[in-house]
Amino acid sequence: MKIIVDTNVILRYLLKDHQELYTKSEELFKGAISGKTKLYIIQSVVAEVVYVLLKLYKIDREVISDTLLKLINLRGIEVQDYEQTILALEIFKSRNLDFVDCILCAYSKRYKVVSFDGKLNNCTVV
Repeated sequence: MKIIVDTNVILRYLLKDHQELYTKSEELFKGAISGKTKLYIIQSVVAEVVYVLLKLYKIDREVISDTLLKLINLRGIEVQDYEQTILALEIFKSRNLDFVDCILCAYSKRYKVVSFDGKLNNCTVV
């Protein structure tokens, strides 16, 4: 069975700040890691997790990136547009761009991206 998880499920799992909800989210992730289920994370949920951790919890960009890279590489986790999401998290770690711009920058490796944002237009990926 494939289960789509929302931002708040991922946040409770990572932050462990609400015992009851953490326990429920932990069960989901353990089920995925054990192979009983698959968790599917859409890219907009990743973006929202990044935003909440950065803006509300004031967590460092590198910590956010490293934590999410580990999470989405767990067994049983599938992420929408995996390659671009991974690359966007790597870009986010090292550049002062909003995460959505990092996603667009990651897509620029395969597609032409048109923007009026100077920082985004200067984003190059090798």
